[in-house]
Amino acid sequence: MKAQVVRGSKQEIAEAIVRINGEVREAIVIVEDAPQPGEYQPGEDIFAEMEPFTVRVGAVDDSREAIYTRQEGE
Repeated sequence: MKAQVVRGSKQEIAEAIVRINGEVREAIVIVEDAPQPGEYQPGEDIFAEMEPFTVRVGAVDDSREAIYTRQEGE
């Protein structure tokens, strides 16, 4: 079994899959929703819907040195 990445339009991807020798058992399809007219406004925060899943903490040292230095108890 081998993995193959196929990119292009729907039509191009379908044609490429048909040309693959062997049995195609699985496919992962990434579908990008096209914004409807008036749905997207320039300057809009496209990541706003992920806000509830983010972590907000103050005074965190996320410098390269701090990340790669062992802390007490590690």
